[in-house]
Amino acid sequence: MTDAIQQDDIDELLPASHISLAEPPAEKEACIEHLLDLLVDAGRVDDRQTALDALLTREEQTTTGVGMGIGIPHAKTDAVSKPSLAFTRSDDGVDFGSMDGEPATLIFQILVPEEGGEDHLSILSSLSRSLMHDDVRERLHEADDEAAVQNTLREALA
Repeated sequence: MTDAIQQDDIDELLPASHISLAEPPAEKEACIEHLLDLLVDAGRVDDRQTALDALLTREEQTTTGVGMGIGIPHAKTDAVSKPSLAFTRSDDGVDFGSMDGEPATLIFQILVPEEGGEDHLSILSSLSRSLMHDDVRERLHEADDEAAVQNTLREALA
């Protein structure tokens, strides 16, 4: 990967199988597991428990609720062999402990290999920058299928 996520990276990072448009569990840990299971089912995670432990340890260190209705649980772990991204959204929101006190309604999960520090920061910063735009968040909320989610992110990263 390069310094930032490129449009072409979306298909590899976030294929349709990594996207759930069904209402996720309302509790944070269960929501994290919901997203993790998308990656497990897609064959991206070699060891579910190790990946879950890494995600929950990261949650204990500091909030992954970034504000504006966005949650981005993330971790580096040897339980994955390549950078992976999963997405879900919630009508009611999930409490990720954001500074603005708002629940997360758009939730992305990032998992990268332990040695993938640069990829981790690249994905996190590119995603965070694109999600700062009201129209991007609105389009993600309104997306009626996985392709619409992918296209919104592709356009936001252009």
